[in-house]
Amino acid sequence: MAVFQFCTPEWLERLQKTYNSDPGNERFFKGVTASLCYKVLAEPEWGIEEDIIFGHEVFEGKLLWSKFVTEEEAKKCTFVFSAPPNTWKKLLRKEGEFMMEMVLGDLRQEYGDKSALIELMPYADPLLEFMAKVELQFPDEMSPDELERYRAHMKEFREKLGV
Repeated sequence: MAVFQFCTPEWLERLQKTYNSDPGNERFFKGVTASLCYKVLAEPEWGIEEDIIFGHEVFEGKLLWSKFVTEEEAKKCTFVFSAPPNTWKKLLRKEGEFMMEMVLGDLRQEYGDKSALIELMPYADPLLEFMAKVELQFPDEMSPDELERYRAHMKEFREKLGV
């Protein structure tokens, strides 16, 4: 199985392909219509020089897009959640739970109606579990050379995408 680097266009592309390749995802998430954004807070030691936001839009279980977005685009989404990279790592490695990370304050809801979040809660961990189906390498697991290539790649695609 291929390993993808966290928070890269290649990872998001694989997420979308993985989701769309399993019709069970659409059936399971049929009750979900929302655009969900996830802000990864800056962590220069991890090669993430500035906050970066990625997200997905799901309509009645269909994944419409999975991409990086600007702060302004994120404000138009149903929800935006933010956390430092190590919290995202914990969630995507299934070493933590969405609600528990919110209670602990490591994961914050930046935008979105708190009452609407209650309707989404049954899907929160399964959505993260879906994202965990793609094997990831996180920057803290990279050699110094890999980390430098990651930094350069991140700078390049962020400039290209305007994120």
